[in-house]
Parts: sequence; C-alpha cells; structure tokens
Amino acid sequence: MSMPVHQRVLVGLGVGFVLAALFALGAAFAADGLEVGRPDAPQGAPDRASQTAAWIDALARVHALDAEQRAAVEAIAAGSDMLGQGNPAVTNHPMSRAQCAERLREAGETWESPENLEICGSPHMAPLYDPATETAADAEVCIDRLEFPNIPCEYPVVWVRASEAAALCEAVGKRLCDAHEWEGGCQGELGEADYRFDLAAGKSAGEAQKAMRYAHNAKHKATARWSYGPEFQTGVCAQASGKTAGCNGGSWKDCGSNTYPAGAFPGCQSPLGVADINGNAAEHMNLPTRPEELASAGTGKLGVTEMKGSWFIWDRYRAHDDWCRWRAPYWHGGRVQSADSHRNYHLGFRCCKDVSASQPSP
Repeated sequence: MSMPVHQRVLVGLGVGFVLAALFALGAAFAADGLEVGRPDAPQGAPDRASQTAAWIDALARVHALDAEQRAAVEAIAAGSDMLGQGNPAVTNHPMSRAQCAERLREAGETWESPENLEICGSPHMAPLYDPATETAADAEVCIDRLEFPNIPCEYPVVWVRASEAAALCEAVGKRLCDAHEWEGGCQGELGEADYRFDLAAGKSAGEAQKAMRYAHNAKHKATARWSYGPEFQTGVCAQASGKTAGCNGGSWKDCGSNTYPAGAFPGCQSPLGVADINGNAAEHMNLPTRPEELASAGTGKLGVTEMKGSWFIWDRYRAHDDWCRWRAPYWHGGRVQSADSHRNYHLGFRCCKDVSASQPSP
C-alpha cells in the first residue's frame, strides 16, 4: 500500500518532521502487512466534520467501498448530529494511533490472516464456529474482529444509535450481529441460537427481554468467561482510560469518548480472534424476541436493543457484569430500528456477515 499522493506532497514540502515521521511510520506498517487507517493529526483536535470525513475516507480505502456504499455511509453520518468518534472538544484518547501501530508492530499483530480473509471475503473479520465440532472452514458467519470501522488503530465510532449501527452495517455489505453471535465470538465457540422465544410470547418488549434474560443468564453462568480467559483481569484490555471530569453520564458537551485505538491490546482477544469485546466501547447488538427478528434470518425485521460488553473505564470501575454471555437489563431499551434508539459517548458496535454473502477480497 503506497502513501497517498497528498501525504507525499506535504512531506516533500517540509510541513514538519513530526508529520513526516508519522507518514513514514504508516507506510512502514503497510509494508509489514498492518493496514492502519490513517496517521494522527499533527496538531490540535479536528472539528467533527473533519473527523467524520477522515474516518469515512479510511473506511472506504481499507474496506474497498464502492461509490454507492460510500455515499450510503456519508448519508447516515450526515443525518446525525453526534455520530462519530466523540466530541473533539472534550475527548482525550489515552493512546495515539502511532503508539497503537508501534505496539502492534512489536507484537507482530496485523489483525488479519489469509485463511480468515478467504473465508470471510472482507478484511479483519473472524469466522464464527464451534471448535469442538467444526473448523473455521465450516463457519456460516463472520464477525468484525474490531469495533466499527473495523480498522487497526482507528478509534471506534460511537454516539451511534442502534438503528444507525444496523444501517451502517448494511451499507458496507454486512449486518448487525445477533446477540448469540457476539457472545459466541467472545466465548470462543458459536452455539445454536438459544433464545427462549416461548418466554416472550404475549409480553411487551421489556417484559419479554427480562424473562428471556433471566433464563439465559442462569443457563450460562456456570461457564462464564471473558474473551481472554476464565477470570476477569485488569491491564489486559482497553480499560484503563477514564471519564472526562464533570461527565454526568450522557452529555455530548461534557463526556469525552476517551477510547483507545482499536486493536491496541493484542492480548485482549477471544479464542476465535475477536478483539476489544471487553473494554474500549460497549456495543449494540440485536436481541430477537421472536424467530423472524433474528438478523441472521434475513427478514429485515430486527428485535430489541442489546448493549454488550464493558467499556474504557473497567480497570477502575466495573459498573456491572461483563462476562461473554451475560445479558444486561433493559437499559434504554427499545426496538433496534427505532429512529430514537439509544446512543452514548461510550457506545459503538461491530458488524457480522453471512459467509454465503461474502465476495472475494479485492
């Protein structure tokens, strides 16, 4: 992957040693097989419009979006007054993209493998299957290894509604993951879709979710584990950041999206290679309350919102359980496809993709 022309020109004109070094670092990492999204800005924080344009540029390049796909992503982003990488005025990322790239180079981690790329047909995805009875080649679905935009060392997209997350996944040729798929990616084994639809019959969405949640958590508590192992640990995942001083829990003005670059902690991955499921950003998933609401069913009808995983303060404050198959209370609950579905400064998502829908990698 060669350095973009505009970057070579800027370096040649002597914009500065730091900028030149960052561009050179990006080119060196590309040569090593690590396709990072973009270098850090040389100074200051960008405004939200510039920030949004930059991550969409990176998404289009790394994931080879065509003009129609890019336009769809741009339209979704333009329709929101918050969707992006956080409020630039108050966000303080604890690690730069360059620092992330150096960590990955030292660890020899690119977040890609030829086998995964062949199976999934898209960069930086992991096949989901049960290693006890299957191999990766048996996988019928893949999951993004990193949080959207699924690019090593790029910051997660947050302040995104569940409806927008579903639309963004569709725009790039994927779909929002069902809860059991996300859980299987974390646990290291994808099982059957074990939703107790019988417990949801005749109930409101909130009551259905509650009944199904209790049954599910009771069933899986004995085999609870985290993506990286059987016991919770600090220092393993992107969890040592902190809230902005004065953050009241959900304010664009006062709460920075103080996330790490995606994939910056190579040890924070599941046996199937799914990273940042613990830490960094919490994630939207689809929780069906009836069979036709499975995203994997392809009906276009989705269930209720499910927020998965922990986020970037967990080494300091564990607000709730976060083992792989734990399902949360009906916080900010609603339909995934509702126009006013929940969004927050630490809430992002990742996508899944049916293998049957995969196309050869460009």
